[in-house]
Amino acid sequence: MQGTERDRILRAGLTKTSPKPFWPLRERAIRSTLSKVTNRRESWEFALSLSQTGRSDEDFMAQSPTITFVPLTQEPASPVLGLFANEAGISAQTAALIGEKPAQRLAQAIKAEEFKGKGGSSLSLPAEPGFGQEATHVLLIGLAGDEENPAPNAVRLGGQALSKLPKNRPASLVLLGPKAPFTPQEAADFALGMMLAAYKFDHYLTKKKEDNGTPTSILLHVEDPVAARRAMKAREAAYGGVALARDLVNEPPNVLTPVEFASRAEKLEKLGVEIEILDEKAMKKLGMRALLGVGQGSEQESRLVIMKWMGAKSEKTQPIAFIGKGVVFDTGGISIKPAAGMEDMKGDMAGAAAVVGLMHTLAARKAKANVIGAIGLVENMPDGKAQRPGDIVKSMSGQTIEIINTDAEGRLVLADVLWHVKQKYNPAFMVNLATLTGAIMVALGQEHAGLFSNNDELAERLAKSGKATGEKLWRMPLGQEYDKQIDSKVADMKNTGGRYGGSITAAQFLQRFVDGCPWAHLDIAGTAMGSPQTDINKGWSSGFGVRLLDRLVADFYEG
Repeated sequence: MQGTERDRILRAGLTKTSPKPFWPLRERAIRSTLSKVTNRRESWEFALSLSQTGRSDEDFMAQSPTITFVPLTQEPASPVLGLFANEAGISAQTAALIGEKPAQRLAQAIKAEEFKGKGGSSLSLPAEPGFGQEATHVLLIGLAGDEENPAPNAVRLGGQALSKLPKNRPASLVLLGPKAPFTPQEAADFALGMMLAAYKFDHYLTKKKEDNGTPTSILLHVEDPVAARRAMKAREAAYGGVALARDLVNEPPNVLTPVEFASRAEKLEKLGVEIEILDEKAMKKLGMRALLGVGQGSEQESRLVIMKWMGAKSEKTQPIAFIGKGVVFDTGGISIKPAAGMEDMKGDMAGAAAVVGLMHTLAARKAKANVIGAIGLVENMPDGKAQRPGDIVKSMSGQTIEIINTDAEGRLVLADVLWHVKQKYNPAFMVNLATLTGAIMVALGQEHAGLFSNNDELAERLAKSGKATGEKLWRMPLGQEYDKQIDSKVADMKNTGGRYGGSITAAQFLQRFVDGCPWAHLDIAGTAMGSPQTDINKGWSSGFGVRLLDRLVADFYEG
């Protein structure tokens, strides 16, 4: 159906002067007309299939409501109705849709409750007459922005709306903003926000709550359901990648060993990703002694996983590369960590999880780019065979490293993986993600990840992509003065640079292994695990970086 014809039909009943409810009076006639124009009534709706995300339908359906796009003209049959309002109240289109008397009643309630419609706020009216044969629970959801966020973010808004809706009941939400209906892209982003907020990790609970904390089903009334469904395909891919990354970070370390992690990454072959897994023998042959040294105290063998998605028109197109630190559990090794909080070190592989989630997303949406994903997987344990402070190891690059602290292990893993990717694939750029330093949390807290880069254009594009997805980055300095801090008297470098500027000297260390390639390092220690709960993340693991890097690829590197 052409957009202009559809708009003419839909807007015929959405006038500012409609004195009676539009839905029951006009729905049948307009739906009949729309059916003749589209000749495809069934294409208006979709029931979200979550099997594309890496878990089974049974796993996801237990925690997530079914989300369905339907036309604005379809009269809600749910006992819960969600509408949007700002400081001026509901929009004229919304008033026309629900009718004069219900609109007047809502205006009175808004005035009486002094509801300002601020973003994230809501007004619940549990038993409103005039919306059908039975009283309806009406939820007004705030859309008004503020100085920091003048326009509402549809993804965050979806998460906010899910948290406000009554639980274990079906609900309908009318996606009409103060001036216009949500665009198909905004509607899809709204649905994505609801999905992200509904995520749970409860695999190991033997007794699960009957109340799953979400509505049983949700109808999203939109102007163009068909276009919204098309836009949803990329969001489904994004959700699949984030959910996969969150799952990996949440898994206990006795389950997610390096070998098991590699096995789970290998499942991306079903989406068309080429997988190569290198065992310890293969890595030793390549000279990856920096990586292997980290894992030599563990009974669990280390692994290197290379993932290739060749989606560009030509396989000869220069690839781009993403590298993740995958320390599946970090005791600190001989430089052992304090006992308090050590259980959180199961998440020290969040960088690798983000790369696997990204590769899932790119393959699921058939990204038109050639992309290399590489993850180094190790377990850092104390043992008679473990690496010691004072040891000197030779990296794949040939550079030697004096081990000062065995708890500064992630950079050793990344050093060999970065060098291998640069030499074998010659990417246009490399971006690595790592829960690398506690120092970045001292500097930035948990609101921003640290961004270090030798290339201004790449850094600007990363920051722009992060701003768009809400995964905020803050650029940190690099410089020769910091680089001197990691010089060693007995080797080419040492693996720590002292107390001051710890996140910076860690980045300087990594830069010595990129061989001049445009490169960026994202220190996600404060944002990927144990991060503050947000509108779209209610758990311990956020999946930070998946949507950010997917946005980077989509906006700047697809043909």
